[in-house]
Amino acid sequence: MRITTPYGAESTADEVSEGIDLTGRRAVVTGGASGIGVETARTLATHGAAVTLAVRDVERGRKVAAEIGHGVEVRPLELTDHASIAAFAADWSGPLHLLINNAGVMALPSLTPDPRGWEFQLATNHLGHFALTTRLHPALAAAGGARVVSLSSSAHLFSPVVFDDINFKFRPYDATLAYAQSKTAVNLFAVAATARWRTDGITVNAANPGAIATPLQRHVGGKLATPADLQKTTEQGASTSVLLAVSPLLDGIGGRYFNDNKEAVPVAERPADVQELVTSVAPYSLDPDNAERLWAISAAAVGLL
Repeated sequence: MRITTPYGAESTADEVSEGIDLTGRRAVVTGGASGIGVETARTLATHGAAVTLAVRDVERGRKVAAEIGHGVEVRPLELTDHASIAAFAADWSGPLHLLINNAGVMALPSLTPDPRGWEFQLATNHLGHFALTTRLHPALAAAGGARVVSLSSSAHLFSPVVFDDINFKFRPYDATLAYAQSKTAVNLFAVAATARWRTDGITVNAANPGAIATPLQRHVGGKLATPADLQKTTEQGASTSVLLAVSPLLDGIGGRYFNDNKEAVPVAERPADVQELVTSVAPYSLDPDNAERLWAISAAAVGLL
């Protein structure tokens, strides 16, 4: 059954979390020092959660933590550095109730490999979060009912994971297709992780925040291609992430893709308009066979096999 809620595209993070008490819950927000990560962290902390900002720029993270208050802490994390990921996970002790895989990069202008040779957008948006989440699995399992929310994008509609040429060794590099592939990978991770970890009480979902002007667009001139009437504020953009993280409406729900605070419908062959297109989901991005294939590749890539 498709999940719907009373909230929509214009709902804010505060609205979807109204009345929810997160006292005693521990949360990690990657990329929590900018964009919708700040609003996500602020909302969780305001409702009583102990929030850790996992960030590249620790000084910026400390400024954000000071502005939020509520006992927010900051820890360094570089998602393309597996030693950094391993250190973050090793330093974590006790349960982890909420993991928001929010950090990301978009539309790098040229083909850029990470230190292990993986295309940088896939390495950051998917493989880094894959490594982090799998390493934090014991802490998530210890929480009893942990939720993982991974940030996706409507851009996933423009490309599946091209398994035979993930790193653009044979086809010409295209920044948009590379970003799209990385976000399809985010959706597939939600499917495979939930299938593996549901018995541990862990659910994983993918959230499309919508079009919000943030530093994510720095490689495309800082401009949004989405029509103005479909763009969102930071407070609205963070709402689907927060909903998936804290709402009782999502208890036990995993392996799905949400936008505008509801589960997306499969894309039509001929969408009626731009809004129908960008709020849909591509079936290939939720396909269990694709999810299993990507899991095997990802596990080998980060040294879990």
